[in-house]
Amino acid sequence: MLPRLALVALLWLPSACGPPGSATDTDFEVAEASIPALQDAMAAGRVTSVQLVDLYLARIEAYDRAGPALNTIIRLNPLARDQAAALDMERSAGTVRGPLHGIPVLMKDNYDMDWMPTTGSSLALAALQPADNAFQLERLLDAGAVIVGKTNLHELAAGITTISSLGGQTRNPYDPARNPGGSSGGTGAAVAASFAAVAWGSDTCGSIRIPASVHNLFGLRPTKGLSSIDGILPLSHSQDTGGPLARTVTDLAIALDATVGPDPADPATAILEGAPTPNFQAALDPAALDGARIGVLETWVPEQGSAGSVTRVIRDALAEMEALGATILDVEIPDMDDLLSNTGLIDFEFKFDLMDYLAGVPDAPVSSLEEILEAGLHHEALDGNFRRRNERAARDSPELDETLERRRALTAAVVDLLTRHDLDALAYPTMRQEVALIGAAPTGATCFLSAHTGLPALTIPAGFTERGLPVGLELLGRSLDDARLVAFAFAYEAAHPKRRAPLRTPPLVNGAAPSPVQLATDRPSGDGFDAVMAVDLPTGTLSYRVTISAAAADIYGTVLRRTSGDDGPVVVLRLGGPGEAEPNGTADLPTRLLHDLMNGDLELLVHTSRGFDHRGLTPRTRP
Repeated sequence: MLPRLALVALLWLPSACGPPGSATDTDFEVAEASIPALQDAMAAGRVTSVQLVDLYLARIEAYDRAGPALNTIIRLNPLARDQAAALDMERSAGTVRGPLHGIPVLMKDNYDMDWMPTTGSSLALAALQPADNAFQLERLLDAGAVIVGKTNLHELAAGITTISSLGGQTRNPYDPARNPGGSSGGTGAAVAASFAAVAWGSDTCGSIRIPASVHNLFGLRPTKGLSSIDGILPLSHSQDTGGPLARTVTDLAIALDATVGPDPADPATAILEGAPTPNFQAALDPAALDGARIGVLETWVPEQGSAGSVTRVIRDALAEMEALGATILDVEIPDMDDLLSNTGLIDFEFKFDLMDYLAGVPDAPVSSLEEILEAGLHHEALDGNFRRRNERAARDSPELDETLERRRALTAAVVDLLTRHDLDALAYPTMRQEVALIGAAPTGATCFLSAHTGLPALTIPAGFTERGLPVGLELLGRSLDDARLVAFAFAYEAAHPKRRAPLRTPPLVNGAAPSPVQLATDRPSGDGFDAVMAVDLPTGTLSYRVTISAAAADIYGTVLRRTSGDDGPVVVLRLGGPGEAEPNGTADLPTRLLHDLMNGDLELLVHTSRGFDHRGLTPRTRP
């Protein structure tokens, strides 16, 4: 067992595990690397676990507080390099515990560790030190995983935008102006940015699946009881689940196999009595979709949908599944909106579950939600939510009984639909709208269907909207059919991989963020104008200087124009106006323009009284 550590500092410290890059004498690239690739590299002696830790720490140093400033990490693990070194020694002695041996991972900061605080990203719990490890964390340590650190979450997991009093606002690496989903937004953003091989979150309504959806990741909300929630700071014990988010299905399967299974400390895992625990890796089958029957919830996926919208991306993905042998049919749950209403248990359980958890932690800094409110140690974004839930006077009530009955009716209706149409899964978008801008209210969540029935649901990367934002397709299945859902995702990924790394977190160069990418025009300068242009990927900043020939009588304007649109070229960014012979400066590029620029879909156009001079732009190097 790891030695107990005195309380670490309250703030994120980039030096806590040694200087990033201090053991990176290797050419191995961790960005987007899968768990099998990491294992192969360690087995071949190309890299050690200690070096992997340092490589991930270097990426955190470059992109979590600097560059796009994603703000995913609450604390780094000061024992990470020691853990990795011990596992390297085991490997040298001929012992490899399994596919997670020496693999760096991250944990949402609501998982208990006996050597680091569990804060729920709340300032009120910054010094809360649990006495033992969460069940899933203990399984990971036994499997040989290395804990790099703990990730930010929506405070006490009570929301879906990942803002908190201890961690602040996490940002989305695909567009830092947008939120990262939640409550496991720090986990999702960190995995998308390759701050670890895989990371763990929790899902009470959609807190694994929503971050997976908006970060182009795979995430499973398991059948309630398939994974233990012992040692996870509770939001609602009846709805809480925990598990990994991953960039590939294989990584997800490896991570699930390590952490699912029965646990006497979690009564919900009794569902596994008399049933075999799923083996996710063994279930992976590239032909799994052939013969599958998938019902599309037409209410959430209407046939209409403009090109590049969430609906169109989902319909296109379903068509690709159909081409792989699946039968796709539109279905409806009669009176679905009425069945879904008033079926959530968070408001009934949060206050009391938190009180029970805090009572079990020696010397907890607070004992209740009421004390947190009285101390004012919570973010204002959570104030109304917390005060409303704190008003509940008793654990039991006729209202709770009615809600439980409504949940049973909802579950029966979903199971009946699956049975009547002989369906293997229901399909719909995890989020029906693009991820919201920071500060705006998120809309379009569909998380309730799985969370309020206890049935498993898996988010799969389906593609990108016209703005370049990820879209997640959700598959919901029967109880304990989790491995089959993962097999469907594996078959789809094998035929139609949709994973695309965020441009703002490119591979490092000599342990640091790369220099700005220089842009070349498509023919030599000197014929009308000269241009010097570059784009800094982490910040999405375009710098430019255009020198227009003195021979041009009148200068009307200098712009960037998109050339790839269905309706012909269109101006997308003004660089200079009338009479400006040397327009120069910087511009922050939104996600779509950044992708257009790096894909060579933009041209530089100068309009003068002599006519138009336009030239394509090509990155000299690509991330």
